Order: sequence, then C-alpha cells, then structure tokens
Amino acid sequence: MAGSGGGGGGEGDGLPAVRIGEVRGSAFSIGGRDVANSTVNHGGTGADAGAAGPGAQELLEAVRDLRAALVRLPRSDGRAALDAELDQAADELESGGEEVRPGLPARLRGVLERWAPLVDSVSAATALAALLTSFGG
Repeated sequence: MAGSGGGGGGEGDGLPAVRIGEVRGSAFSIGGRDVANSTVNHGGTGADAGAAGPGAQELLEAVRDLRAALVRLPRSDGRAALDAELDQAADELESGGEEVRPGLPARLRGVLERWAPLVDSVSAATALAALLTSFGG
C-alpha cells in the first residue's frame, strides 16, 4: 500500500500505510475505552445525497437506537437521567413533524457530552453524534 504523508508508513519501510480519500457525511471512531474500531456512515449513495442533511425522522431513529442500546447498560441513576433526556428529545421530534426544532441538535450534543462516560462504548451514541454533525454548530 502506498502511504499518504504524516503518520502512515511508506513503501518499503515495513509500516502499514493509511490513505483516506474523500469522506462526506461520516464519522469515524477509532479506539477509545473498551471500544472496538468502528465506522458510522450517515450519508447517501449519490453525489448530492447528503446535501439536504438529515431530517427529523432520521434523528428520531438515532435517538431511539441509543435508547434501545441503553437497556444493555447496568442500571444507574445516570442511565435513568440520560434515558429521560432522550425520551424528551424523542417526544419533541415526534411532535415536530418533518422539521427539527432549532436548538434541539445543540441540546442533544450537550446530552452526549455530559453523559460521555456512560455512553462512550455504545455505538448508537457514535451514530447519533455523527448525525448531529450534519446540523452544524
């Protein structure tokens, strides 16, 4: 494999090489505490597929996926509080129709940051975080 600058190896030096071309609408999580390498991709297959950004339904699905994944975590006050915050966001998304209300993506990002120690090993949290990047901010 041919290397591409920086940290990857080059031909003949015996080090593995990494080349990353164009990445759109995706988030990568490599390593982390007790986390296997994973890739989460939110985008489409066409050239303009990610141009419009995700909608309320896609965000709602990601919130629901995270809530479902929380069931596998040990019971705790933190898990209950996080579930309540996600439940509130899901209700807001369900009642908002096709549009995501202003401020909700930022609020969800704050939830993920606040509860990062609880969800850093949950791939559904990575998927939600990747989706939230599409909303900017």
